[in-house]
Amino acid sequence: MKRTQLHDNWTMQAGGGSVPDAVAHRTIPAAVPGCAHTDLMSAGLMPDPYLDMVEDEVVWAHRANWTYERPIDIARAAPDERVDLVFEGLDTVATVRLGDTELGRTRNQHRTYRFDVRDHAGAGDATLQVAFASALIHAEEEESRVGARPRVYPTPMNMVRKMACSFGWDWGPNLQTAGIWRPVLLERWRTARLESVRPIVSVDPDGSACVLVHVDVERSGLEGSGTQGAGTQGAGTQKAESALTVDVRLSRGSDMEHGTWNASVEIPAGSSAGSATVVVTDPQLWWPVGYGQQPLYDLDVTLSSTDADAGNADTDNAALDTWHRRIGLRTVTLDTDPDDHGTSFVLRVNGEPVFVRGANWIPDDHFVSRITRDRLDRRITQAVGANLNLLRVWGGGIYESEDFYDLCDEAGIMVWQDFLLACAAYPEEEPHRSEFEAEAREHVARLTPHPSLVIWNGGNENIWGFEDWGWREPLAGRTWGLGYYTELFPSIVAELDPSRPYCPGSPFSPGSQHPNDPDHGTHHEWEVWNRTDYTNYRGDIPRFCSEFGFQAPPAWSTLQRAVRNADGSPLSKSDPVWLLHQKAEEGNDKLDRGLEPHLGVPQDFADWHWATQLNQARAVAHAVTHYRSWWPRTAGSIVWQLNDCWPVTSWAAIDGDERLKPLWWGLRAAYADRVLSVQPRTDPATGESALMVAVINDSALPWTGTLQASRQTLAGENLAQMTSVVDVAARSVQLVPVPEDVQNPGDPRGEVLVVQLADPSAESDVPAGDVHCWVEDLELALDPSAAQIDVVAVEGGYRLTVHALSLVKDLMVLADRVDPEATVDAGLITLPAGTSVTVTVHSPRSGLTQALTARSVVRSANDLQSQHVAAPV
Repeated sequence: MKRTQLHDNWTMQAGGGSVPDAVAHRTIPAAVPGCAHTDLMSAGLMPDPYLDMVEDEVVWAHRANWTYERPIDIARAAPDERVDLVFEGLDTVATVRLGDTELGRTRNQHRTYRFDVRDHAGAGDATLQVAFASALIHAEEEESRVGARPRVYPTPMNMVRKMACSFGWDWGPNLQTAGIWRPVLLERWRTARLESVRPIVSVDPDGSACVLVHVDVERSGLEGSGTQGAGTQGAGTQKAESALTVDVRLSRGSDMEHGTWNASVEIPAGSSAGSATVVVTDPQLWWPVGYGQQPLYDLDVTLSSTDADAGNADTDNAALDTWHRRIGLRTVTLDTDPDDHGTSFVLRVNGEPVFVRGANWIPDDHFVSRITRDRLDRRITQAVGANLNLLRVWGGGIYESEDFYDLCDEAGIMVWQDFLLACAAYPEEEPHRSEFEAEAREHVARLTPHPSLVIWNGGNENIWGFEDWGWREPLAGRTWGLGYYTELFPSIVAELDPSRPYCPGSPFSPGSQHPNDPDHGTHHEWEVWNRTDYTNYRGDIPRFCSEFGFQAPPAWSTLQRAVRNADGSPLSKSDPVWLLHQKAEEGNDKLDRGLEPHLGVPQDFADWHWATQLNQARAVAHAVTHYRSWWPRTAGSIVWQLNDCWPVTSWAAIDGDERLKPLWWGLRAAYADRVLSVQPRTDPATGESALMVAVINDSALPWTGTLQASRQTLAGENLAQMTSVVDVAARSVQLVPVPEDVQNPGDPRGEVLVVQLADPSAESDVPAGDVHCWVEDLELALDPSAAQIDVVAVEGGYRLTVHALSLVKDLMVLADRVDPEATVDAGLITLPAGTSVTVTVHSPRSGLTQALTARSVVRSANDLQSQHVAAPV
């Protein structure tokens, strides 16, 4: 097998629709992988659509056609040699031509396409052309053909197999692009090639691991009964189909240190599949982060033939094709047993139940061809830093690259993988069903090697939508996707990868239960964001909450770069440019409604920006600690969402410029291995509501120590105190009642409850803790001048120390206000009176000592006290 990338010398032309004169029929250089929008930007023919109001200025591109071309001269093929042109990703509706020959037509962004071009080898110079038609027009035509199906957004994204969020979402831009978004290869091969390799891992009761390696091959079609095969050149004589040998080698580290395991299987003539088994008697198991290590084994598969002419003519038993991946040895199961509370939903890795500390993942850049391994590495590192152990690849995006899953394998981040259907009814008629089947088969097989992938999920909110969103009547009995979720997808997973569980959808409840019943299976909690207050998260005890979240704007410096008024006037949340970067329905109103009972609605835009970011962090942390405190009844939470794909007000913890919002720090604290959370609970002894301290220990060791709870004034005077020795078992939660004299304040406006418990496993000497207030910040007598700040310059940045003269709530150093590249090593810290914290600011800039003490930089809930007014900004 010889593979050659075809990424150079491409050009692009635009036509059709309302293409501007400056662009129409102009030939410009094109990047492959890439897309039309980024090519136009590189040529200076389109401003950055992420900036300001540009998104609205480039809608002409939605109905345009795009023609990509490059010269190609394919060397003559040997008599028994296949030559294939391989496109790993075409976005989306394309016609592929080589010279005057149409090779084929595509209609699916999520598939690989392979064309036999042997007949064109040796023909001399030719033009390779990929002509993209408007995906929007195609979707509209398809909707007219098969009949409309309900969807949550105006564009018929459910009629074309293109990234759904490319048509816009409530956090993403409507930028419908086209292009060759993944690699293009010319492959030359003989006899046979490896079509797919699927290592299926199991662990036997005796502790040994079994790797069953399934291999599917494609034969060249140039062997057989003596007749000339399809695409054959010249008068070469055909030979009988060869027997093939598959050699499997599993290894870890140096051979001497860790060992090597080998197996082989023969694929006889006339067959195209085989399997070999490798047994590791003393395996090193792969675990999610926080549960153990992530050892990875190298798996190498070699396809060969004993026919000397099959590979290199000079070499007997020559390799025809090779395949390499790293795999992990582990098992994963899903416990969905009924119990006293409903139906459980518990992931078990290597038999160990795991509380899922998750976040939903969307494509990290709307222009997905720009997503690099380095960028993904930064994001996965941030996920680990936020104490996550799972990312859910959401069904409105893409099947991610090998880099994404490799990095998750290395980091111990589990992956929940949606099939790519979201928030719509999908037709099951042809050719739709065949497209879904081909797409699903490709990616289930492709992703089998990755230990991080722990569950396949049928889609996002489609079953719920059918049940609750008024779809039944307009569907009038037409197909809507149920057959995919309950028949097609589970059968493909069972056939190709039986080692992983499958769930029909998110949310999903089994049997006759409502699909979003919190007592059964998975639940999406969106009532809080859409209609109520975040304190209502505690109104339900879901078995597994796979979506919930709260919005906030991106970082200040992100706004300054990307969301600006054309006249240079200061930004306000009613400006058209702001609203273009706020995609949620009634998003600003919901932000204000969420602020009002807690922090008020500040009149100053900078204060409003900070208040909404703080409120987002508090809301999500409130939910997470509630869900975690109910383990094992509640077995996981997956917050919406980790990342953004452009500069926007959204539910993300990391904004479109890769900056951490305060929510990231809230997740880091709420998802820590060991957490204290003061919560109102029903006292089993009295049946009345009382304060409890939830001691949450999701570590491998017991948490033993003396729990201290102190009712004190904001100035730090101790009014009542309790101590309690606790011994909380590994992976468990203990509730500790707070005595009446400690939980009942004399002055709710001027007192707080401070709880602490030393954590021997922590990296710092600061004990785990929580601060409970009996009233909202609007009523709490916080001192805006309580933070005493000292800044000194150090190598690589600054050391900022804050001492609390009285209670300082939710301290955050917004260092990007003075240096857009600055980062900090701590955030969202509450300081009881008399305590201090030191935050390191990493910045190459000098002379920022004074600027870092500014009120706009060192923020807390305290400094909002005199700013809130319940009026629109």
